[in-house]
Amino acid sequence: MQKEILTSIENVEIYPIISLLVFVLFFVGMGWWVLRVDKRYIDHMKSLPVDDDHQKEESHEKK
Repeated sequence: MQKEILTSIENVEIYPIISLLVFVLFFVGMGWWVLRVDKRYIDHMKSLPVDDDHQKEESHEKK
């Protein structure tokens, strides 16, 4: 059944190429971003889960 549906679509062979291209572009883009991002930004994001001072300043809990 799936084979019949896929064969009824015109130019169906382009879809795997497009999906591979999207994956490769996303992967290369993320790799480029990781190499170009400021190291201070990475250190800031890395310390957020354990940064108590930052959590107290921006907490929405009632005191």
